[in-house]
Amino acid sequence: MSGILYFVPTPIGNLEDMTFRAINVLKDVDYILCEDTRTSGVLLKHYEVVKPLKAYHLHNEHHSTRKIIEDLKNGQNVAIITDAGTPGISDPGYLLAKACADEHIEMICLPGATAFVPALVVSGLPNHDFYFAGFLPQKKGRQTKLKQLAEERKTIVLYESPHKINTTLEQIKEFFGEHTRISLSREISKKFEETKRGTINELIEFSKSKTLKGEIVLVVNNSEIKEEENEKPSSKNKYKNIHK
Repeated sequence: MSGILYFVPTPIGNLEDMTFRAINVLKDVDYILCEDTRTSGVLLKHYEVVKPLKAYHLHNEHHSTRKIIEDLKNGQNVAIITDAGTPGISDPGYLLAKACADEHIEMICLPGATAFVPALVVSGLPNHDFYFAGFLPQKKGRQTKLKQLAEERKTIVLYESPHKINTTLEQIKEFFGEHTRISLSREISKKFEETKRGTINELIEFSKSKTLKGEIVLVVNNSEIKEEENEKPSSKNKYKNIHK
């Protein structure tokens, strides 16, 4: 009988965000896959989890996946974690999930920490219909991707690093328009957690006024609601038309 692959979220900052269930699963599996054994070793030591760690990351996932599938087929239970957040969300995990699905191996993903959900909730922007785009392409295809996103009539959620945030904000202004409203969240769940909301011009000014640190989530209002708000006349113009 095949084993089970568990996707186990780990805290994105605050260690108290680790669930009891996640700790119990990590203590019960045969071994744990992680991006960096040193980083995860510190985390697991904190929770008193003593299990074999095996590196599973961008540079070896193609090579390692087949061996993991064989272990699962042989009845071993395996957990996959990343340095922070939920595996498979802009982190390693997709290839293994696809292979398990193809082989009809059971998978269980535990609920837990991920950066884009809290950023979307506190943005104050429409969240009934959104597009999670993750990280933009670094170079090739970047402008093509931004053009595509600008045509989506949904709230857009992006991840960005501090050293590219100013460039990305300027590009959002170029492709989405200078009246676009946006929310920027960083250091989510950590001591210096911060969210800044406003127009794209206000966010550009904010970003250039200080050195931003930590992982950043951008929430861009490109939904139909934005379009309706922009078409709605101001009260001043409305009464002016009446008196004509």
